[in-house]
Amino acid sequence: MREYVVAILGATGAVGQRLISELEQSSIPVKKLKLLASKRSAGKKLKFKNQEITVEEAQPDSFNGVDLVLSSAGGAVSKKLLPEAVKRGAVCVDNTSAYRMEDGVPLVVPRVNDKELVNHRGIIANPNCSTIQMVAALYPIYQRWGIKQIIVSTYQAVSGAGKAAWDEMLNQAQARLNHQDLKAEILPTAADKRHYPMAFNLLPQIDVFEDDGYTHEEWKMIHETKKILLNDQNAGEIKVTATCVRVPIEIGHGETVYFVVNDSSATTAEIQEEIAKTSGLVLQDDPSKQVYPQPLLAAGKRETFVGRIRQDQENDGAFQMWVVADNLLRGAASNTVEIAECLVRDDLVHQAN
Repeated sequence: MREYVVAILGATGAVGQRLISELEQSSIPVKKLKLLASKRSAGKKLKFKNQEITVEEAQPDSFNGVDLVLSSAGGAVSKKLLPEAVKRGAVCVDNTSAYRMEDGVPLVVPRVNDKELVNHRGIIANPNCSTIQMVAALYPIYQRWGIKQIIVSTYQAVSGAGKAAWDEMLNQAQARLNHQDLKAEILPTAADKRHYPMAFNLLPQIDVFEDDGYTHEEWKMIHETKKILLNDQNAGEIKVTATCVRVPIEIGHGETVYFVVNDSSATTAEIQEEIAKTSGLVLQDDPSKQVYPQPLLAAGKRETFVGRIRQDQENDGAFQMWVVADNLLRGAASNTVEIAECLVRDDLVHQAN
């Protein structure tokens, strides 16, 4: 059996550390693991399978002899270093937004469109965390009945904005309990002009605003969904719109997903049945017992949880459901490692001729 030299880029970050854990539990035969990060993190020691590995500063030559790169170090770092890794023969799975919309770069959710991996040219993109859980939940429905419209509203955890934003929210919460002023320097996005408290608040802005009034996070959900399901980010066969909201919880994104199927004979019970039998999905849907997905219960789990499935009483063929997943695990590290497992399974850890 072939063994692989694997590098994790951004190994000391929240997602990077989860990548190490997921790789440890994966089916990938690892010959050697390299942990790469910024200069300030170099020298730290992290464990992989009870072995202590020293973190190295990520440089182009770090990828010499590497077969597979799992990356979660920020878009600018990916743009700079992943072409260097590809140049040296590695295949890269990138967890940033750097390559998602590039032509020729597969945007992959395993069990949905991993067949696209055969077309990779050295880089595969991991979708946005919110897109992953929504598409995973919708795919069995799409396969059986077709879908012509999706309207999604998200309730996204602060960890999706990074550790600094997470820490800021916790500090604000403590300040509020102590009747102190709340200091805000990061959210809704560090890249924008104004910042607002997250603790005990809701922020209907994730990322910067586009000229049409949508945020870039909403833009990503719309166009990534089309690329994953239809292999065309601008496809018109499915109408998609999104509203993305940051909420004051630590881990776990929630989404209300309204969708219209092509075949209006579909029933709530049939949709529940499709969800229940689909690998990677967990049906939690019993209103009589108040059973439904919750972020607290999804944290630390790889699955996508689905509940509150119900038919729109006013519109034929229209349904709503509630979807929850751990954004750092299911929406990032787990999906990235699953992509790598697919590459290994299908002998695609090499570049196209």
